[in-house]
Amino acid sequence: MDYVREKAPPVREDRLQTCNAYGGNCCDLAGKSKQGCLIGARRTFAQAQGCQLNLSLAILNTIRDSVIIVHGPIGCGGSSASSAGINKNFLKLRDAGARDVPWINTNLGNNEVIGGGEANLRAAILHAEKEFRPSAIIIVNSCVPAIIGDDIDGVVAELQKEVNARLVPVHCEGFKTRISASAYDSVYHGILRNLVYPPEHEARVMPDELEDLKEKYRLSRTVNLLNVASMSRADEVELTRLLKALDLNLNIMPCYAHPDDFQGATEAALSVCICATHDDYFVEHLKERYGVPFIISGIPIGIRYTNQWIMEIARFFKLEDAARRLIAAETGELEQALIPYREVLRGKRVLIGAGEIRVLAMAELLRYLGLEVLGLRVHHYDKFADAMLSEMPDEKLMYNVATGQPFEQANLLARLQPDLFVGHTGANGLAAKQGPPIMPAFQQSGIYMGYNGVFEIARKLARKLRNPAFNRNLAANTRLPYVQEWYDQDPFSYIDTGDMPVGPVEAEQRNAG
Repeated sequence: MDYVREKAPPVREDRLQTCNAYGGNCCDLAGKSKQGCLIGARRTFAQAQGCQLNLSLAILNTIRDSVIIVHGPIGCGGSSASSAGINKNFLKLRDAGARDVPWINTNLGNNEVIGGGEANLRAAILHAEKEFRPSAIIIVNSCVPAIIGDDIDGVVAELQKEVNARLVPVHCEGFKTRISASAYDSVYHGILRNLVYPPEHEARVMPDELEDLKEKYRLSRTVNLLNVASMSRADEVELTRLLKALDLNLNIMPCYAHPDDFQGATEAALSVCICATHDDYFVEHLKERYGVPFIISGIPIGIRYTNQWIMEIARFFKLEDAARRLIAAETGELEQALIPYREVLRGKRVLIGAGEIRVLAMAELLRYLGLEVLGLRVHHYDKFADAMLSEMPDEKLMYNVATGQPFEQANLLARLQPDLFVGHTGANGLAAKQGPPIMPAFQQSGIYMGYNGVFEIARKLARKLRNPAFNRNLAANTRLPYVQEWYDQDPFSYIDTGDMPVGPVEAEQRNAG
C-alpha cells in the first residue's frame, strides 16, 4: 500500500471495498463480507449522508499553530464556526495554550466558477502567512474547485518557495465518495506527504534493516497513540494512565498535535490505533516507509476490549506479566464499583448506532452490564470489523449499515421499541422524539474509554433510565415527518442488492436452485 506518491488517496469504496448500505443480521453480513459481496449495495431512495470535507475539518481544526484555508464557497467552511470554541477549550485542557486555530475561506462565487479560483487561493495563502506566521497552512479542497479543475497542488508548489509555513493540501471533496470516513485517509495523506517527512527527503526502510530498527525503537518504549476527534481529553488521560503504568512513553496525535510532532512519528517503537476506521492509512504507510510496526485491532471501550488492547501492546514490549497485574487490579476494583448499577440496568433493551468499531465494542460493554442489545446501526462496514463481528454471541442480531438515513432509524425505533437508544451525535435528537432515553455514543466532554469509562457509562445509563419522563413527554408532543405506511414497511426495503457481486458460496446456491 503506497499511495503517497499520488496527489490524492483513493476513496474507500476502491481501497477497502467499503459498504454503506445493508440491512439484515450479523451472520449474513459476516458471510457476505468474507465473500466480497457488499460493495455493490445501494439505496433506491436515500435521505442523507455525511461529507468527507466536514469530517476532515474535525481533525484539521485541532492542529496547533496552523491556519486552515477552506478553498470553496463560503458555506463549505461554515461548520468550522461551530467547533471554534470547543477546540479552544480542549487546547486549554491539554496545556497547549488558548490560541484559536484560524480558518480562512476563499469565498468562491459565480465569477470564480467560470474563470477559476486559483487567484483567490494564492491570495489566501499569502494572507495567512503574513497575518498569522503559522508552522503550517492547510488547504482543504471542497467540491467546487475540484469540479472546475483548480490546480491546488500547482499553486502550493509555486508558493512553497515564498512562505515559511509548510503548505499541506488535503483533497477531501465531498462528491468523490459515499463513505465519509474517506476523510481520514485524505487528512493523513496530506500529513504524510508534507509533515511526516517532506517529499524532497524520500525515505524507505529496506527489509534487511527492519529487524535492527524494530529492536532499536523497541528499547525506546515510545508509542504513537493515535487519538480521534470523537474522544475527550478525559479519554486520553485514562489511556495515558494505563500505558504509563507499563512505563511507556507516548506521542499523542493527530488531534491537537503540533505540525512538528508528526515527524517524530517515524521514530516510535510502535503505533497504536484507538480505532482502525481512522488510522489504517497512516499506520500502514509508517510501517512500509519507516519500519514502524502497528497495532490496529479493537478499541479500548469496555472491559473485554480494554484488556485485549493493553495485552497486545504489552506483548510487543514483552511486558505481559506487568499487564496481567494491571488488568487484575483494575478489573477487581471496577467489578465492586459496578454492583449498585447492575440492578437498574439488568434486562433493559437497547438499540445502538455509531461507527463500525465503536458500536461493536459498545454492544459488548452493554451486554456485560446486563442490557439486552436489540440491534446495531453503523455508518459503513469494511474488513476491520470482521474479527469483532465474528465474536458477537447472537448471530441473528439485527445489523443496519447506513450513513445517515434517519428514515431507517425511525422505522427501527418504532418497530423495536427499545428502553434506551445509544447513538452518534446528530442522530440522538430524532431518536429522542420517539420516546426512549438517549445517551451519546461518544461525548467530547465525557469519558468512554478504559476502565474509568466503563464506570462512567454505567453511572450515566442508570441515571437516564431512572427518569425517562422528558423523552416520553417529547414523543407525546412531537410528530416526525413519516407516514404510517412507512412504519409498516420493512425498514430495509429501499436497500437494493441486485447489482451486488455474487460470491462463490452464493453462486453455488443459486446454481443448485
